[in-house]
Amino acid sequence: MRIVISEFISLDGVVQAPGGPDEDVDGGFAHGGWTHPFFDPEVVGGAFAEAAFKADALLFGRRTWQTMAGAWPGRAGDPFADRMNALPKYVVSGTLADSDLTWNTSLIPAADAVARLRELHGTEGGDLLVMGSPSLVRTLLAEGLVDELRLMHMPVLLGGGKSIFPADGGLRTLELVSTTTSPQGVQVSTYRPAKG
Repeated sequence: MRIVISEFISLDGVVQAPGGPDEDVDGGFAHGGWTHPFFDPEVVGGAFAEAAFKADALLFGRRTWQTMAGAWPGRAGDPFADRMNALPKYVVSGTLADSDLTWNTSLIPAADAVARLRELHGTEGGDLLVMGSPSLVRTLLAEGLVDELRLMHMPVLLGGGKSIFPADGGLRTLELVSTTTSPQGVQVSTYRPAKG
């Protein structure tokens, strides 16, 4: 399976709490919902829909999974919501138990996450799509397990917050595969690891 990352991201590299004010206030983050002024259904929504319809499964960290599992099941009735609800899901967590899971989800224990994700990455199938989940994405990037990085750069600076990028001093070269700009100034860019 290809591991594909899809993220809303500010120009200063922040991915924290794009959806709402109370989504993630860790570290005193006060800008939750910062993506709303820049969202358009055609370019930004279309990028997410394309990724979801190409995916064979979804992969989340615990916090993002809890937010999504609390929101999406009640949105049935449009093709994107139906796709989100129908896809099998995996959540990496050190605190959730199988009995906590809903929304067609399987648990990947945090202690076994890298080994299990390497196994999934090596199996036959389509895309394993990750949305949000900054801690998980940092691990995937650090372990060289990301096949595609789709970033929706919003024209805003947030002054600090959670990032998806490893801070380990490693050099990782990417190649730009495609880019498009929305009328609201969102740059949707797809990157893949550079060959050789």
